[in-house]
Amino acid sequence: MNIFERYLSIWVALCMVIGVAIGTLFPEVTGLIRQLEFGKNSHINIPIAILIWLMIYPMMLKIDFHSLLSVGKEPKGLMVTLGVNWLIKPFSMALLGWVFFKHLFLPLLGIDLANQYLAGAIILSAAPCTAMVFVWSYLTNGNPAYTLVQVAVNDLIMLVLFAPIVAFLVTGTAGITVPYHVLFLSVIIFIVIPLSLGVISRVVLLRYWGEARFEQFMARLHPITMIALLLTLITIFAFQSDNLIVRWFHVILIAIPLLIQVYFNSSLTYLVMRSLKVPHNIASPGALIGASNFFELAVATAIALYGPSSGAALATVVGVLVEVPVMLSICGVCNRTKGWYEQRL
Repeated sequence: MNIFERYLSIWVALCMVIGVAIGTLFPEVTGLIRQLEFGKNSHINIPIAILIWLMIYPMMLKIDFHSLLSVGKEPKGLMVTLGVNWLIKPFSMALLGWVFFKHLFLPLLGIDLANQYLAGAIILSAAPCTAMVFVWSYLTNGNPAYTLVQVAVNDLIMLVLFAPIVAFLVTGTAGITVPYHVLFLSVIIFIVIPLSLGVISRVVLLRYWGEARFEQFMARLHPITMIALLLTLITIFAFQSDNLIVRWFHVILIAIPLLIQVYFNSSLTYLVMRSLKVPHNIASPGALIGASNFFELAVATAIALYGPSSGAALATVVGVLVEVPVMLSICGVCNRTKGWYEQRL
């Protein structure tokens, strides 16, 4: 691992501190950046969109969709991952959010913020992780080719299911009207465009450069991706500086159902794969994919739908806060239980 991946929790913590400091000390600058949008009332922030493209494009460029042909070699692992990601994860989050935000925490939050936090939690859960999956897979000695297959299939499904699931669950549980045109535009900007550019670029570059030069190009892109991720986190935390400071207790409350959902989905995936005798190097990254989120897309979508200072955006930012340490803990569990897992294989 490089220094960024090795000390990921530290970088996220530093980005949070820097972002909150910028948002607090330079509110006018933060406000001007926040107002840079794609068209009037689109709520799609231009700086965040550019940074997210710089993060997502190299990840999409890595994906070899020809690897989908190898799915038949171990279909059970992929089926479990997809089942948890799309049939259980968003709906279990909606249920947990409804219980905690609309009932248990309602006296502490008020109905408006409860609905906003629930909407943000649903948006977060409906976007399976893409970029960081490769790091989690590496940390658990996962099968890199199969991890690539899982990411590729999830990305393709996300094109179709992300918007309908978000619209259905947010409207049904949070009682918030979803502006479909903004949600559709978010999918186009943050999924379709980088995915299409990645696929087209990969085919063209491999054809004219060859694999060796293509890999060199990918290596040069890696630092740009990491810098874009750090700048995105700083920008997000700057936008949410007031909420993070004033509503620090709400941050703790939001984290509770998010943590329950992460550990529930990862455990479910891991145990089901063990019962089906799926190899550990497929089950461990599969469990991590089922637990982690494509937080870049979630944050951008929440901002696009409800604004950068909304409760929905804050809920997705809390997802960023808890994801790295929680995922590292799950990596540790997967590694320590490998012997137990393989007893039945």
